[in-house]
Amino acid sequence: MRRVAVVFLAAVLTPSLLLAFLAIRSLRDQQFVMERQQALIHQSTTESTAETIRNTISDIQTDFGQQVEDLLADRHLREMAPEFNRELTAKWPWAEVGFVVFVDGVILSPSPLDGPVAKRFLTDNSLFLNNQETVEVYQRKTIEENKEKPISETFQTEEKAYENEALNESVQQAPVSSQASTPKMKRSQKEDFSDKGLVSKPKANIVRNVIPQKDLKPQTQAISQLESQEAEFRQIVGTSTSGVLARFLQNQLKLIMWYRSPRDPQLIFGAQLNLNQIREKIKTTIAAYQPQYENGSEICLAVLDEKGKPIALSEKDYQTDWKRPFVATEIGEMLPHWEVAAYLLNPKKLNQSAQTLKLTISLIVLVLVLAIIVGGWLIFSDLHRQVKLARQKTDFVSNVSHELKTPLTSIRIFSELLTSGKTIVEEKQQSYLKIISSEANRLTRLINNILDFSRMERGEKNYDMQSCDLVKIVEDIVTNYKPHLEANGFQLNLENTQASCLIKADRDAIGQIILNLLSNAEKYGGKNRRIDIEISCPMDQSKVRISVKDRGDGVPKGCEEKIFEKFFRAHNSLNSGIQGSGLGLTLARRIARSHGGDIDYEPRKGGGSSFTLELPLETS
Repeated sequence: MRRVAVVFLAAVLTPSLLLAFLAIRSLRDQQFVMERQQALIHQSTTESTAETIRNTISDIQTDFGQQVEDLLADRHLREMAPEFNRELTAKWPWAEVGFVVFVDGVILSPSPLDGPVAKRFLTDNSLFLNNQETVEVYQRKTIEENKEKPISETFQTEEKAYENEALNESVQQAPVSSQASTPKMKRSQKEDFSDKGLVSKPKANIVRNVIPQKDLKPQTQAISQLESQEAEFRQIVGTSTSGVLARFLQNQLKLIMWYRSPRDPQLIFGAQLNLNQIREKIKTTIAAYQPQYENGSEICLAVLDEKGKPIALSEKDYQTDWKRPFVATEIGEMLPHWEVAAYLLNPKKLNQSAQTLKLTISLIVLVLVLAIIVGGWLIFSDLHRQVKLARQKTDFVSNVSHELKTPLTSIRIFSELLTSGKTIVEEKQQSYLKIISSEANRLTRLINNILDFSRMERGEKNYDMQSCDLVKIVEDIVTNYKPHLEANGFQLNLENTQASCLIKADRDAIGQIILNLLSNAEKYGGKNRRIDIEISCPMDQSKVRISVKDRGDGVPKGCEEKIFEKFFRAHNSLNSGIQGSGLGLTLARRIARSHGGDIDYEPRKGGGSSFTLELPLETS
């Protein structure tokens, strides 16, 4: 049975401790996990904000087409074209300059006489609109292209880019944001366009202005999802009905829209947008940001321009290192190098939350492991107790069998002698009868102890509580038991200074306690066969004490309380010749406690044992 318990504990504890070890190891990654969770949450915020800004540009693009159609109305397109700049800027606040150009490059509007803004526009864009120079335009990469690369690979030379061009399987037209998109070209189509000089050469990867925290890795750069190409105006326009072009002049972003009316597809109507108006619109969008958190916002949402400077903030007067956001999303080819970034208002809070979670989980794991260990220890202790109890029960059965057999044998032998018909002198007859009576009383006490213990274990023992004189009970028992003790060579002395001590108790139960204590003193009295009984009932106290003392070997050290356990015997061996079942003291203490008293043991001065019964006096 013990081996089964050990196997059971090993089967429970081993995997439990292994799981606890794995759980504790996983705690080291809690901060990383929480950062990733927060990054996913805040990334969705920046992506939705970037999408809102893109939709705003798309709405402006749609509105531009409607403005062009409203200005054309029933007028002749080519007659109205020279006036397009003045009429558009007067009617549509988004436009900084309006222009009209033929697909082949002839510019109809604006005129240099329309003002300094128009003149500057023509200076910057005449060659481009005339298809005499190419400009850098932007498009999104495919998923395979959009991967982080080491710094050593980021700044490839232009010659290397040209070599890679031969491996490029598809080339899109430059303006990604167009209503009529152009499908990817096959190799044969690319070769045809190359002959006409219409395919631009892609440049090296674009490095972003910011490096989000989740992208901070050794020897890496944050690579943009955009790639740049160079193209002519007619190549950009292609067959699209409308589109948006972002280009940089003197490191200044210029946003240009165009629209082709179905009434005359050869004419392209366009406008260079007022970027200040775009910034004000974005500020309004960011100002409307409402965090979905119970305790307010955890982040500051910012829109960064092409120089990495904030143009709009959700938290006023917030300052930080703008190049190190928690997460960031590029707005796209409509506003290249512009980003929507999120910055943690309390960067330490995430680490504190991770530490708190780590501590909580560690404590839970520790408590569970301790619970398993304590539970295993309790199981093992209970098993040990059950094994010990089983052994005691086995010894009890052996002792009881011996105890029953001995008096029965004596009774049978002397009964047979008396009934044999042989002449026996009267003196011997009386001796035989005393032995039979003594052994019958001994047998009765043993059986009564077993029956009383059985009833107590089942909770069926009831007492007839009456007012009785404890001194009288003790004197009667001494009178009845003294001949038996003297026959066995014992000297019994009663020391009593009290006339009476009234208690409320079951007379037979109290008498059984005294008999059990006397029987115990008789068994372990040793060679000095003397038993003393003392009754003390001080007038100033509420309890009466009865002490039964002997001059035997006493109780072994460490067994002072164990002797009151069921089936336990301090000299537990049939070979010792000491009679007993291991229930006498157990029953005596249980009966005493059920009467509101107790029994204690202490070694007697000069050797031996002293058992003291203490019972409450009857209150008047």
